[in-house]
Amino acid sequence: MPIKEFIDLRSDTVTRPTAAMRAAMSTAIVGDDVYGDDPTINHLEALAAKRLGTEASLFVCSGTQSNLLALLSHCERGDEYIVGQEAHTYKYEGGGGAVLGSIQPQPLDFEPDGSLNLEKVEQTIKQDDVHFARTRLLCLENTQAGKVLPLNYLATASALAKQKGLSIHLDGARAFNAAVKLKVPITEISQHFDSISICLSKGLGAPVGSVLCGTSALIQKARRWRKVLGGGMRQAGILAAAGIIALENQVERLAEDHHNAKLLGQGLAGIEEFLIDPQSIQTNMVFTQLVNIEPVPLAEYLRENGILITPSPTLRFVTHQDITTDDVQMVIEVIEQYFA
Repeated sequence: MPIKEFIDLRSDTVTRPTAAMRAAMSTAIVGDDVYGDDPTINHLEALAAKRLGTEASLFVCSGTQSNLLALLSHCERGDEYIVGQEAHTYKYEGGGGAVLGSIQPQPLDFEPDGSLNLEKVEQTIKQDDVHFARTRLLCLENTQAGKVLPLNYLATASALAKQKGLSIHLDGARAFNAAVKLKVPITEISQHFDSISICLSKGLGAPVGSVLCGTSALIQKARRWRKVLGGGMRQAGILAAAGIIALENQVERLAEDHHNAKLLGQGLAGIEEFLIDPQSIQTNMVFTQLVNIEPVPLAEYLRENGILITPSPTLRFVTHQDITTDDVQMVIEVIEQYFA
């Protein structure tokens, strides 16, 4: 079966560019971005900065690169950043901050709501002592495993960082999902951070790219580091054109993904082999435990029936623009057939 016919619930990274994106990419005016001459990239960066309420932004190839550039721009060799134990910037990005920046991570366990306990954060900040790495940065993640951080928590975390002389960065790969869930402008989230990474190629549907938003000074430093990392992409306005469509046209429709995730969770809750609380579903991710069932045979059966998931003791289903309400109903029916 061709991949295009699968109902792919592995991640929202599998989204395909819309017809409008493909059209914009085919007619994009381009130049050499390393010289600052690509007008489509310049437009995207100006648009992202305006949308996020920051002084500047930088188009990069991936969220991993965006977060790494933030670490390298906020910290120096021998510095430390506080981060969640399961955070993308710590666990899933190859240790780039340590490998390439000699920046020490200080991981803490996430709370059940996806936040870091700020009392523990404060206790973890190192004293100014030659024995210790210098704590310079606090990294949060929003959404974290589909969970939305409350606005009052973000304000408190930002205030603590400022009080302690730390910068604060947000891995906001899905921050627009959080804003849509809270029904607030994205600036209600971004205003609390010195830098924020936004992924264009997840729920927003662009084929490639993220933007790092922050102050002009920080973005100038990040631009240099991007070049060092081999991230100067020349005539990348072809890619940026899709990112413009993502920011302009794709944000509000994220509510559809949240609705479909809720429908999927409610359907799975009616199957006794699944342990799930539909009320815990906030955005576009559904997490469920299997009761006395092995995940691999289930995943193989689903694949045979045109549905892709990643087998794991905790199953994650991710809805996105290529998943319809009818697709969700089909997934529920196929899973019911498996257990029948």
